[in-house]
Amino acid sequence: MIHKPFDWNSFASLPIVGILRNISRDKLEGLLPYYIDAGFSTIEITMNTDGAEQMITNTIKHHGNHLNVGAGTVCSLEDLKKAVNAGANFIVTPTLVREIIKKCVEMNIPVFPGAYTPTEIFDAWSMGASMVKVFPASILGPDFIKSVKAPFPQIKMMPTGGINLKDISSYKKNGADAFGIGSPLFPSNIIEKHDWASFGEHLNNFKNTWETS
Repeated sequence: MIHKPFDWNSFASLPIVGILRNISRDKLEGLLPYYIDAGFSTIEITMNTDGAEQMITNTIKHHGNHLNVGAGTVCSLEDLKKAVNAGANFIVTPTLVREIIKKCVEMNIPVFPGAYTPTEIFDAWSMGASMVKVFPASILGPDFIKSVKAPFPQIKMMPTGGINLKDISSYKKNGADAFGIGSPLFPSNIIEKHDWASFGEHLNNFKNTWETS
């Protein structure tokens, strides 16, 4: 499969990776137009979601002109192979899996590896990570990002895990370059009801908070 290059310009305008886990195909198809209309450009479908590979392929087929479509929870080279074959144009790991970073760099596919400590963050960046997913960010807090940025201002960091609407401003002010957001961005009580109007308003709140922080 020919991979669409990751659109860094569109990501930079609203650097939030929406993380979808255990989503059904019909709900995915229902929410994506509203996600795009709200100005979001980047979506991650985790590989431990039933039917993840087909969802990635279908999303690229129908929305690839508007979205960066990546694979998350990539934990092994076998996961990576499946994700790449599905067409994913970026890769996200939950932890520092060095062989995955190395392979992504070889294939020129952006990779956002998970890291927790300053040593892991530095190692991931040094190996060629496009951005480092600081996970789980809610345990570490905004001050952690500020502290690590002090000696390593060049490292792009994407706090992920437990990030809510109210957290964006403090993390951004402390140096966060992007965010990975799952259930707080995709509230199940709204999506289950297919209340897409409320979903669109919810997404706009996230967008406005990023832009005004």
